[in-house]
Amino acid sequence: MLRLFANRRVVASAVIILGLLATALWPKTIQVDAVTIARGPLVVTVDEEAVTRVRERFVVSAPVSGRVLRIELDPGDRVKRGQIVARVREEASPLLDARTRAEAEAVVESGKAVLGRARAEEERAKATLDQTRRDLARLRSLAEDRIIAKQELETREADVKVAQETVNAAAFAVRAASSDLRRAEARLAPPRVDAPGRVVAVTAPVDGVVLKRLRESETFVPAGDPLIEMGDDRQLEIVSDLLSTDAVRIRSGARAIVEQWGGEQPLAACVRRVEPSGFMKISALGVEEQRVNVVLDFVESSQRARIPLGDGYRVEVRVVVWEAPNVLRVPTSALFRHADNWAVYVVDRGRAHRTLLELGHQTGQYAEVRSGLADGARVILHPGDTLVDGARVRERPAVN
Repeated sequence: MLRLFANRRVVASAVIILGLLATALWPKTIQVDAVTIARGPLVVTVDEEAVTRVRERFVVSAPVSGRVLRIELDPGDRVKRGQIVARVREEASPLLDARTRAEAEAVVESGKAVLGRARAEEERAKATLDQTRRDLARLRSLAEDRIIAKQELETREADVKVAQETVNAAAFAVRAASSDLRRAEARLAPPRVDAPGRVVAVTAPVDGVVLKRLRESETFVPAGDPLIEMGDDRQLEIVSDLLSTDAVRIRSGARAIVEQWGGEQPLAACVRRVEPSGFMKISALGVEEQRVNVVLDFVESSQRARIPLGDGYRVEVRVVVWEAPNVLRVPTSALFRHADNWAVYVVDRGRAHRTLLELGHQTGQYAEVRSGLADGARVILHPGDTLVDGARVRERPAVN
């Protein structure tokens, strides 16, 4: 009897021990967050800070050496072409010393070189415009015969518009370079002493607004010294310096989105020009970066007149480098690296299955799925290190 009782105790102990071991070794169910992937639009952009600037700037300079009288105009005041913006009482200026004359001559030579380069760029832009117009004329005849697609014709028409804007920009550059050269040559002009005390009126070259007042109080200025800076604040453009590795992905005519400008709705813009010359810039972390200026225009003229932006305002631009209206996309928070491939965990019948993917374009939120997943699959977000292939999972209820 005692032996039977002892055997029962041994059997009970063994059952308890086996139960505890089974409980400890039994796979635990992991709670996860999952989402259903679906098709939708995908837009790949290059994001960077930018500033607005007046497209045509004019520096009004003193035509003669003398004492400039106090300028009463303030920044923001509107002026008409031919309106008097400053007065200079002509006085004989001291002769230039050898060093100052040498520096002034060097500035003149530099101004001539800049003007020559601007004129060459203008001629190149005109030649490009003529060629694009000829190409468009040929494509229109082909489009009438339905030999080419309408989309290709629209692309050529956009190229003509971009080429025309490039010609306009080159003409503005020639005018600015000519103005700088005249100002530099004025510094070398001999002093006029034939009419001392004569007051010379300085007039505005165009309709616009005063951007900067470079001289305010009465003081002596040499000929060619800048007095005020003006331009039309309704003709704004946007300039953003991008990394050269990003700039090579951008083409003229690319769509762009302007955000963080102070308004509630983003503004539409278009890339007018990617400058061919880059420059070195030191980042906030002290790293040398090669940058390239990208110039954008607001799309609608009515929009430009309505937005309360001025010269030198900070904005953020997102330049579109690729977009598609309907692609299969997966959240980037569901992706992880497995060997040399991208992978996700797919939830199927309460288990997590590791699935390798072939991805295409990616953004900060989504990635294009080229193969490996089907529309409607449930993937796990933010997979942890404890999650393995085949693990039991339970989805957390969605929080409204």
